[in-house]
Amino acid sequence: MEYRTLPHGGERIGVIGMGSSVIGARPESEIIGTVRAAVELGVNCFDMAGGHAAIFGAYGKALQDLRDRVYLQVHFGADYTSGEYGWTTDLEGVKRSVDWQLRNLKTDYIDFGFIHCIDEASDLVTYEKNGVLDYLLEMKRSGVVHHLGLSSHTPALVEEMLDRKFIDVVMFSVNPIYDYGKGDYGIGGSEERNAMYAHCQRDGVGITVMKPFCGGQLLDAARSPFGKALTKAQCIQYALDKPGVLTVLPGYGSEQELREVLDFFDTSAEERDYSCISAFTPEDSKGKCVYCKHCQPCPVGLDIGLINKYYDLARLGDGLAKEHYLTLEHRAEDCVGCGHCDSRCPFHVAQSARMQEIQAYFGA
Repeated sequence: MEYRTLPHGGERIGVIGMGSSVIGARPESEIIGTVRAAVELGVNCFDMAGGHAAIFGAYGKALQDLRDRVYLQVHFGADYTSGEYGWTTDLEGVKRSVDWQLRNLKTDYIDFGFIHCIDEASDLVTYEKNGVLDYLLEMKRSGVVHHLGLSSHTPALVEEMLDRKFIDVVMFSVNPIYDYGKGDYGIGGSEERNAMYAHCQRDGVGITVMKPFCGGQLLDAARSPFGKALTKAQCIQYALDKPGVLTVLPGYGSEQELREVLDFFDTSAEERDYSCISAFTPEDSKGKCVYCKHCQPCPVGLDIGLINKYYDLARLGDGLAKEHYLTLEHRAEDCVGCGHCDSRCPFHVAQSARMQEIQAYFGA
């Protein structure tokens, strides 16, 4: 496992975590076995927004002696008290559901307390009007909730909450289908979504990624809107390369599926290379670096994707991006203009010219 640090708090989070939407359909013994295996393999971030109420009792049993090794994402507004998943913005309903979740999880605290599924501006207004946001803040002041989060598919609403300095974590859907304006939850253009990712990194807000495989669509050429299948490793690397991303949370249906996803760490850079998406990205995305590193290796050792990322972040106001850039062993000023990267870039970025632009921006 590899780990990334949440800027607001310092927690070390495994870059691959676990969603619960799939495992909930399995017998309790299998859920317990898969969750415990995940922890032993280094997984430490678990999202609890699933379609099955049974996961809570199973997770409670699985983690009762491992609680201090994991971080749980609990959603304020997801209601399981009926035995099935429901969504509520009623304050008393939210309180009952959170109490029920804590009781079944056998814990007295929540690592990440999320405002659940805010996709419309009216949803946020309702949460505020009904007192749910105040309740969440109260839970944080009392120490029951350690960090505040927001789950959403809408970049504009995430941006609003970032501007209000309310949240430490965002749960967001990151995959090529949504980022390039396809699918039901492909909300916002690629520019808007990428700006939101950068805003998260600039403000130190971690992104936990839901739907990295887009419900399996990206893994199946017949179902993908692009008509081409990607591998799990390509999807994971795509998400991890986005600014602000802390962890990717696929759903596993078994320990075998868990281990198949964690095989990511044994894949080569070539196997993780997702530059084939250049064939189906929209025209307005051409000529823009997506940090895929298909241009590597650089003859003089430049990490061209990382240089581009720090440049983009700095221009969007990330004060630390310049400091990170200046600590690189090789910077844009070292570019010799050989054109190797230009010939290899699947997104038609004039990288050698861009290195001159970046050098001028940062200085020598």
